[in-house]
Amino acid sequence: GAQGQDNGHQKQSWMFWRRKRHLMTFLAFLGFVKVNALRVSVSVAAVAMTSPYNTTLDNGTVVEVQDFNWNSKMVGTFLGSYFYGQVPSQLLGGWLGARVGGARLFGWALFVTAVMTVITPPVAWANFYLLLFTRALTGFFEGMAFPCLLEIFSKWITPQERMNSMTFTMSGVPIGTVLGLQSGGLIADYLGWSFLFYITGILGLCWSIVWLLLVKDRPEYDLHISSEELKYIKDSMEVNTQNKNIKHPWKKFFTSMPVWAIAVGIICENWGHVTFMTQLPQFLKDVYDFRLAKTGFIASLPYIVLGIAAQFTGKLADWLRNDKILTMTQVRKVFGCGTFFLQAAILMLSTQFESATLVILCLVILLGLEAFMMAVLPSNGLDLAPQHASVIIGLVCTLGILPGILSPLISGYIVTNKSKEQWRIVFYVASGFFLFGGIFYGLLSSGELQPWAKDGTLPPGKEPGNNIPSVEEEDDIKNKS
Repeated sequence: GAQGQDNGHQKQSWMFWRRKRHLMTFLAFLGFVKVNALRVSVSVAAVAMTSPYNTTLDNGTVVEVQDFNWNSKMVGTFLGSYFYGQVPSQLLGGWLGARVGGARLFGWALFVTAVMTVITPPVAWANFYLLLFTRALTGFFEGMAFPCLLEIFSKWITPQERMNSMTFTMSGVPIGTVLGLQSGGLIADYLGWSFLFYITGILGLCWSIVWLLLVKDRPEYDLHISSEELKYIKDSMEVNTQNKNIKHPWKKFFTSMPVWAIAVGIICENWGHVTFMTQLPQFLKDVYDFRLAKTGFIASLPYIVLGIAAQFTGKLADWLRNDKILTMTQVRKVFGCGTFFLQAAILMLSTQFESATLVILCLVILLGLEAFMMAVLPSNGLDLAPQHASVIIGLVCTLGILPGILSPLISGYIVTNKSKEQWRIVFYVASGFFLFGGIFYGLLSSGELQPWAKDGTLPPGKEPGNNIPSVEEEDDIKNKS
């Protein structure tokens, strides 16, 4: 894109914090690490909260007690309440982010979740229903975070860096998961489960304060940004996203096939993901009597692979586009379909093996492949309509929650006697979702600015009546200037 001007702010030097857009990306990455470390450590905490342990009474007798005498239904409700909170907030987060400013909402939403986290232990001791409410509120505010991120990216991240920045930020999800799995058990064992909430909550409060102090909603609000970087961001944007009182063309969202391609892509990817992440450990236990949770490192391995792979797939995607090897649409289709079809094949394969080791290997590859999906699916809305991206992703992610609720239910109906044959059906269903997702996304997705996104969004300095240049023309203009 902008190879012409070789400004200092564009050199990939290690001092990334000098460039405000890269500092923002790094802080957003840390935000996702925190959110996901907490999400995983809550399930670690649930085990510790309900496990019996020995204690010595004053008179010297040793008795077995447990902090909370919950049945499996209560544990399920406790873990699920978080997701119920997320259902209404995704779209609201996207809409509000576009209204009040993504960066502020992102910071404050995660500030509230940090407060909720710190007060979780006393609330748990006080009342079970109050605890469910606290967890649902946490889910509600965390659900706003991701749509807000797209709003921030539409103002800060240029199309040339879009996939890499998004993939790097999203890699906070697997990295946070590994941290949660590895440190959660240790903290619970040595300090007690309540410290899981205190430590993650206090770290979350610190993160929010740093974010709210350093990150502004728009580059032009930032007093410390260099004039070169500000000019670079403004010159690279495809549409004018300065419009404050934005009107969203809702009807266009629902009738746009590229938007539906993202929705179907996310639903199918999530269905497969939820199936192999929540059901494969159960399958290993039922069929091979192998307990994945007992093997901390192996349980973390797929996430470690994904976290590492995600550092490269976004760079590869941006390079393919910026060096004109593929168009944006082709990058999205190649990465999206390739991932779907490979995942379908590997998931089918994983049910044919006789050894648990090979099944685990399949699981590692399945999750590693998601790094390619991370490069294309989450940021796809920014191609179609940058100024509406947060609302589009809010809509799409609301639909994307469905698999998380439905997939475990359906697995429960299919697997009644824990036989290998029944488990195969569960994985065949998920493979079917992968195949359908690949075909639908391959035929209907797009990486181009949509016609309905051009209304009233003339780039700065362009007169009405001029055509908005395509990405290719724009690059030529830049290289000449």
